[in-house]
Amino acid sequence: MFAIAYIARMKTTESAAARILSLRNHLSLSQEELAAKLNVSYATVNRWEAGKSSPQRAQITKIEELAAESGLDEGTDGRPPGGGTRRRRGVAQSAVLGNRGMEQMLWDAACSIRGLQDAPKFKDYILPLLFIKRLSDVFDDEVERLTQQFGDRDTALEILEDDHSLVRFYIPPEARWIVVSGRESFAWPKDKIPKTLGEQLTATVRAIVRHNRDLAGVIDLVDYSETRNGEREISDAALKRIIEKFSDPRYRLGLQDVEPDFLGRCYEYLLRKFAEGQGQSAGEFFTPTEVGFLMAEIMRPRPGEEAYDFACGSFGLLIKLQLVSRRLDPTSKVPLKLYGQELIGATYGIACMNRIIHDMEGEVYRGDSMVNPKVKQTNGKLRKFDIVVANPMWNQPLDPDVYEKDAYERFLPHGGITGGKADWAWLQHAVTALKENGRAAIVVDTGAVTRGSGSKNEDKERNIRRWFVEHDLVEGVILLPDNLFYNTTAAGLILVLARRKTKERRGKIVLVNATHEFAKGTPKNHLTDEGVKKISAAFLSAKPEEGFSAVVTVEQVAEADFNLSPSRFVARPNGDDSLALSDAIEAYEAAELIASRETASVSRILAQLRQLSDTD
Repeated sequence: MFAIAYIARMKTTESAAARILSLRNHLSLSQEELAAKLNVSYATVNRWEAGKSSPQRAQITKIEELAAESGLDEGTDGRPPGGGTRRRRGVAQSAVLGNRGMEQMLWDAACSIRGLQDAPKFKDYILPLLFIKRLSDVFDDEVERLTQQFGDRDTALEILEDDHSLVRFYIPPEARWIVVSGRESFAWPKDKIPKTLGEQLTATVRAIVRHNRDLAGVIDLVDYSETRNGEREISDAALKRIIEKFSDPRYRLGLQDVEPDFLGRCYEYLLRKFAEGQGQSAGEFFTPTEVGFLMAEIMRPRPGEEAYDFACGSFGLLIKLQLVSRRLDPTSKVPLKLYGQELIGATYGIACMNRIIHDMEGEVYRGDSMVNPKVKQTNGKLRKFDIVVANPMWNQPLDPDVYEKDAYERFLPHGGITGGKADWAWLQHAVTALKENGRAAIVVDTGAVTRGSGSKNEDKERNIRRWFVEHDLVEGVILLPDNLFYNTTAAGLILVLARRKTKERRGKIVLVNATHEFAKGTPKNHLTDEGVKKISAAFLSAKPEEGFSAVVTVEQVAEADFNLSPSRFVARPNGDDSLALSDAIEAYEAAELIASRETASVSRILAQLRQLSDTD
């Protein structure tokens, strides 16, 4: 197939020489480096590029494989030139469903049952149907791939029936969306013919789970035919309306139709729009997509590295690490190994599904990482990773027994036991899980880097910050804009840790004040692509920029009583020297501490002078 594509291209748009030169330029390779990747001599590549000879069939195949893996024929955003569509693995092109389209689809589905159910229950009925649609569309994509491989669809399906491992998730005929939506009939056994659509949907999810045990407890939690006081919980008519919304051709959910963490985004939207709208807190902290990509850009993941998210939600941060790794090294076939743990059952299920759908190597575990971490070594200690990323619940209160009875050496060896908020406990967990050269990016509340600084009293959080700073583990702090996160208007920040800094960064901390790098939105603001690039570039270069970033020494942080807030060290742009209220309070407390120390010093001197006066 690669050879045919290459020959066709030679006849229409470019010569072999131009193709090879384009590939070299795209990958920033010398002729010698390209020769090594193609397993030919430098002289051979030189002759090809000079037009003195042409590649043979086997060499053409290698060239086209390399071009496909590197995205040579795609646009800079990973989509083909012309925008809006992309093609991969023989899957037909389609427009990528963005956030607005996703939200419109879910809103329309929710409106279909509005008034029939309490708003917080919308997700209970909508999400399993969404999962079925996503799984079915992905299955259809894989059948199409097999059809291209084996020659026709009937042959592909026959082979697939004998070997379900050829696809990510096998969807039995009665559970495919074309049957669910009523567009194709299915010959049910006489004793199993569903009497209602509700019965059919319940049978559908159970059939999928029978063939895919990893989905048990994910899509089979709802009985669509359930009755209460003689009435159906949700009618066939309402179910049919949801199905019809999802069947709209605009809402195809195959491999190349939606973003990688599409299911997680859907779950997040339904929680935010309906559960919280009824005064019920979702109790879950999701990371905006652009913040996740910013964290991945900062981590610079390399092929083969192992990464861990101890509060992995729908697996979104780990997926973004893999996507950035592929972009940074498009020719590598070595994936990251991704491990996550998630407490909440629904998001754990989505994480499992996301990992498998996107061919991610690794594992997802269910449970509370603080109380019962499950990603461990054979000796019972926490497993070590190259990268740790996470967005744990901010200011989370924990039972003191968690700290006192810690069996994993997370707290006392890393600065001591924290106070009432668990932000630094999570950071201690992260650093315990890092290899000797490991690095981490953790999202925390802004108060985590300031609480206790400037106080006259002993403060446990400040003491832990001091330990981290004095042991040179803090590589940087990025202050994010307000109102990015769905369940809070607070700014939040990314605290970056490094077990072993490069020589140039030792004893230094990069602080980025990115509070102005956002686009206004309703109801939430968001980082722009340009903002992500600017922030990551400032952090990675470690070069100060007036009004935006600073590089401070460990000694300077100590002088500030271990206050790590970027706003303390980075002056506001456009000559605006006014302080936010929280910063003003911090500055006042710090000044008060300095004044009290000076007063005490003067008092000691005066006491000594009095003693001298008395002896005279």
